[in-house]
Amino acid sequence: MIKVLRNWFHRYFSDEQAVVLALLLVLGFAAVLTLGGMLAPVLTGLVLAFLMQGLVNALERLRLPQIVAVSLVFLLFMSLLGLFLLVLVPLLWRQLSTLFNELPRMLGEWQSLFLLLPERYPNLISDAQVLQLTDAISGEAGKFGQWALSFSLSSLPLLVSIMIYLVLVPILVFFFLKDREVIGAWFRSYLPRERTLITRVALEMNQQIANYIRGKFIEIIICGVVTYIAFAALGLNYAALLALMVGLSVVVPYIGAVVATVPVALIGLFQWGFSDQFLYLMAVYAVIQALDGNVLVPLLFSEAVNLHPVAIICAVLLFGGLWGFWGVFFAIPLATLFKAVLNAWPRKELALPGE
Repeated sequence: MIKVLRNWFHRYFSDEQAVVLALLLVLGFAAVLTLGGMLAPVLTGLVLAFLMQGLVNALERLRLPQIVAVSLVFLLFMSLLGLFLLVLVPLLWRQLSTLFNELPRMLGEWQSLFLLLPERYPNLISDAQVLQLTDAISGEAGKFGQWALSFSLSSLPLLVSIMIYLVLVPILVFFFLKDREVIGAWFRSYLPRERTLITRVALEMNQQIANYIRGKFIEIIICGVVTYIAFAALGLNYAALLALMVGLSVVVPYIGAVVATVPVALIGLFQWGFSDQFLYLMAVYAVIQALDGNVLVPLLFSEAVNLHPVAIICAVLLFGGLWGFWGVFFAIPLATLFKAVLNAWPRKELALPGE
């Protein structure tokens, strides 16, 4: 057993650069797991700066000075942030408040519809099953109400955290964009001089992760805006909330579209019933999903992520369980990083007996 372990270690960790890369990966994951909550504003600012670095590079290619390019991009970022806070957030809050007020009436109407099922389909469902279903719905509604009450009571610390984010994150984004080379040189000064393997993996992953994150961010915006326009044109209630949900659903492959379909269908059924308007809604929603999967995704992601669907689902479950929304968002880039490291990892072939 010891010989097997020694041969395995000699094959995969005989290269000094491989040991350094493994140590950096372990330290990076450990830092995010243990200090992620405290460093959340820093990580958020780093992600946003990474998203905007491509636009800064494009402006620099137009012969603009670096500080001018950074200032223009930062001004655009602050304008979009102000538009989000002054226009979109109040709209979402109004629709969310209206939905909370409408939930008891919606649940009551659905319960009355469920009570009619044993009369129409006595061979398929019984009164006892309907009562169990209504009791379960009432219990879940009660839990949701308790959660909403506790959330409202603890909203003051949340508001303080939001204010901290609104102050710190823009400052961090500006300095990450402005001093990118200085911060990068400082970090590289602590790495070994011989870092060919680290550089190769970093260059490959920088390109792939940049393309993926920026493409996914654009996909979220396009899907959300197009969905809101379509739902508002059809007159669907809570169009902004549902459009936000549909936009964020593209983050989770395969599962997100299915999960987002449920509230869209339920709101449509509650508003119009099983009518022509509801069928139009579902047809428009199906067209949006089809165009997203077959047109938008191939255009945005020029380099397809060559990962098996099982690997993607496992990555979403694993990293989502570790880091929540950001873990889900970065699940595919992290899985691609893991695959790139495995492919680039140096392996020393062992000599066979008699050779």
